[in-house]
Amino acid sequence: MRINQISFQNTHSTDKWMSIGDQVMGGTSHGRMRFDEQGFAVFEGNVSLENGGGFASVRHADVPLGTATTTGYRLRVRGDGKQYKLNLGVDRAFDSVQYQASFNPGAAGQSQDCVEHMWVDIELPLACFEPRFRGRVVPGQASLDPERVCHVGLMVADRQAGPFRLEIQEIVCI
Repeated sequence: MRINQISFQNTHSTDKWMSIGDQVMGGTSHGRMRFDEQGFAVFEGNVSLENGGGFASVRHADVPLGTATTTGYRLRVRGDGKQYKLNLGVDRAFDSVQYQASFNPGAAGQSQDCVEHMWVDIELPLACFEPRFRGRVVPGQASLDPERVCHVGLMVADRQAGPFRLEIQEIVCI
């Protein structure tokens, strides 16, 4: 059955999210998804550029998020000013094309001091999602079909070194 929302409202809401870091290419970055008792998920960790690294991510491998009427995705998040990516996979294979859309919770024209303490809604229309494999655009791929989405992930990349923290209340189909 297809779903149209992922909510992070209880302690088990982050149990099935697994970490995937740049260790696959010799890096030392790390990240994790955990539940905060205040009622949201936290994607946090540290990105290191050592050994050619530079990204951290988490993924839930069994989330049929999207329907025929889905025109995009809305995230309710609170960030640290860094840029993040929402990754959507349409293939059950672990190492496959991901449809990625970048977002920055602090890109709404507010000062960095304000952004770190505000919840914002980020809308990502389907047209924002690019097919990528291991960080590179894959030409000739079909556009994202939300009825095929079977796993969902979050990523911090693009060599943004240092600690990161993204708080997430929900991911909703729009």
